[in-house]
Amino acid sequence: MAKNPKAKKSKDPRSQTSEPISNTDPRPASEMQFAQPEPVAAPAHFRTQHLSDKAAYDILDKLRKQHALKPTIFPPSRGGAEPVLTLQQIWGSEADVRLNEIAKAGQIIFHAVGDTGNTRSVLPQEAVVDKMENDFSEEHPQSMPAFFFHLGDVVYSFGEAQYYYDQFYEPYRNYPAPIFALAGNHDGMVAPNVTARPLEAFLRNFCAEQPVHTPEAGGLDRTAMIQPGVYFTFEAPLVRIVCLYSNTLEDPGVISSEGGRWPNVTDVQLTFLETALRRVKVEKYGGALIIAMHHPAYTWGIHHNGSPEMLKEMDKVCNATGVWPHAVLSAHAHNYQRFTRAVNDMQIPYVVGGNGGHGKSPLRQTGGGVIRTPVAIPALTLGTDRVTFENYDCLDYGYLRVSVDARQLRIEYHCSSDSSDAKSPSDFVTVDLAERKLVAFDARSIDESVSERARPMSRISRRHA
Repeated sequence: MAKNPKAKKSKDPRSQTSEPISNTDPRPASEMQFAQPEPVAAPAHFRTQHLSDKAAYDILDKLRKQHALKPTIFPPSRGGAEPVLTLQQIWGSEADVRLNEIAKAGQIIFHAVGDTGNTRSVLPQEAVVDKMENDFSEEHPQSMPAFFFHLGDVVYSFGEAQYYYDQFYEPYRNYPAPIFALAGNHDGMVAPNVTARPLEAFLRNFCAEQPVHTPEAGGLDRTAMIQPGVYFTFEAPLVRIVCLYSNTLEDPGVISSEGGRWPNVTDVQLTFLETALRRVKVEKYGGALIIAMHHPAYTWGIHHNGSPEMLKEMDKVCNATGVWPHAVLSAHAHNYQRFTRAVNDMQIPYVVGGNGGHGKSPLRQTGGGVIRTPVAIPALTLGTDRVTFENYDCLDYGYLRVSVDARQLRIEYHCSSDSSDAKSPSDFVTVDLAERKLVAFDARSIDESVSERARPMSRISRRHA
């Protein structure tokens, strides 16, 4: 287990990270490994210069205008109709101790954000990661995150193996916990006139069959993750995350053939989603249920559209099984956005956390005006639901801190521009797991000596425009 990242860092940022990327095969490891044994200072620059992608994007833009871009084929996940990965598997020999710690604390906490890899500077991503790592310096261990769930677009611009070190392994060299990941569109895209296979580097670094040190890690200790594929159910104490792959289009997200519209994409994920939700019903699962995919169902502003057809397909499965998520997490838009969907007498937060370090996209109305929230968005409804755009941040980088106990799910948004010692979120939302309504946070079900008795349901962030 890595030491506290707040400890004094080595003055030589390359002292433990000197191996170049080679073409050698991955090296087996006895168990999963995470951070470096001793914290290492951030480098001042990338090790591999990121070449210009302008020529590739010129070709892609032309193909997009010709409607010639299509979703790509992806391999089926290991594990049958519902591939499952548990946090217990990742912890290995420490699993019993960790499970007991969570049971004693009565809650689990994890990080989430997407769109992290930066092609121009190490600074934005490092700022986010540094603040995330500071969450491990809590006085009470039960307040520390158990893992980081990446919401996709790990490496830009085309998920290239040669950039994994600079955009993933190096930034998270001191992050002392497991990192899981959705595959984003940039993780699965292949640049024009390049022979790499879609998702090739992502599968090698996140979907290995056993713990290994990949060449992309460049000598750092973190092993490849052992996810069963790009779609799977992730199970941890008190929370279950159903993970979908929304493919490689810029917009919209695609999880199936959509009735033959995309014949090269199978409907395996619809089968997976239905199988996962039916198991929730059969088991009478009482924890928090989250659905996560890179492309968001909802976005607002002028840069990215939502994915209404993907949402309709998800709704169809939810209606058929009678099981709905407590929350939906996505990224893709390079900002923070939070929506509330009122459907079937439930209130479901749809949260976009796509400002993890790659870039920041301003949110503006179609005419260029500033968006004032909260505001109802009739254009986003599917007829019987109501959608409210609750809050956003398009000026800062940041991340989500999610906590779950036996009664509530709480999603916080933290800005990286805040002091590393600032612990108050810029925005948050709390869901009652049984009632499926947004409520005020109630800490009575966890240790009251380290938690407040109650908090307001949400707080407007300080800046929007």
